[in-house]
Amino acid sequence: MWQPNERYPDPAVRVLDPSFNQYRLMLASVERLYTGCRWSEGPVWFGDGRYLLWSDIPNNRVLRWDEETGNVSIFRKPSNNANGHTRDRRGRLIACEHDARRVVRFEYDGAITVLADSYNGKPLNSPNDVVVKSDGSIWFTDPTFGILGYYEGHKEESQNEPAVYRLDPTTGKLTVMADDIPGPNGLAFSPDEKKLYVVASRAEPHRTILSYEVSTDGTSLGKGSVLIDAGPGGSPDGFRVDIDGNLWCGWGMGSADLDGVRVFNPAGKPIGHIDLPERCANVCFGGRYRNRLFMAASHSLYALYVNTQGAIGG
Repeated sequence: MWQPNERYPDPAVRVLDPSFNQYRLMLASVERLYTGCRWSEGPVWFGDGRYLLWSDIPNNRVLRWDEETGNVSIFRKPSNNANGHTRDRRGRLIACEHDARRVVRFEYDGAITVLADSYNGKPLNSPNDVVVKSDGSIWFTDPTFGILGYYEGHKEESQNEPAVYRLDPTTGKLTVMADDIPGPNGLAFSPDEKKLYVVASRAEPHRTILSYEVSTDGTSLGKGSVLIDAGPGGSPDGFRVDIDGNLWCGWGMGSADLDGVRVFNPAGKPIGHIDLPERCANVCFGGRYRNRLFMAASHSLYALYVNTQGAIGG
């Protein structure tokens, strides 16, 4: 049974390199905000409403946690086994739906607009995670995880290669940016948007996070290179980047001592780790100053105040 740490500093926030000390708040500890999910994913912060949304994929629902009251309610059910979420540069919610095999946008009046559900006339696999660049383009990963069975979607044959896509904000054209990534999963831009990071969650012998140079006009990628080798037992999933370019990565599943959030500097060096009692899938920054890290772990939602801020657009 998990119990919150009552003493400061919280030993669950571990320093792997002295450079992490500047991001660790001595008077902040890991908090469990909710538990009772089957597989937590896709957190996204709404500062204008002071609430957080996140997915409980197998339970086919999106939950809402309210900052003022701490109450948790159902935001959307059924959710089409929604996974990753973000907001576009106009504040609208963007969601990846495993079961419907599409990316959608929630309009201000509550209507749902389908942004992408096929490529070259064939259905997408199961859109997984999504980010929006400052130019309004929507980038998402499309692995096969949601069509492998009936737990997080429904079983279907893949008709498109797993890929990273870019949706043009003006023309609505969908373009493959990379289709050679084994199990493309979490993705995020560096703060200056000159690099795109993508998790290769089926890479062998170890899972990796790849780094791509983004072209000046933002419409193409250079050749990918391995930024982070997760090593034996390491398993990155979703992640977000702070204003200094550090990667805060959902981590674990190999062994209990790896469960939680692994923090890497822009050069790919591990500098910190936040221990959780369960594997963490995805994270986002939120709160008034984007200095609160929300962590969607296997069954639960956790939070930790940190001494940095999430990069805009994460």
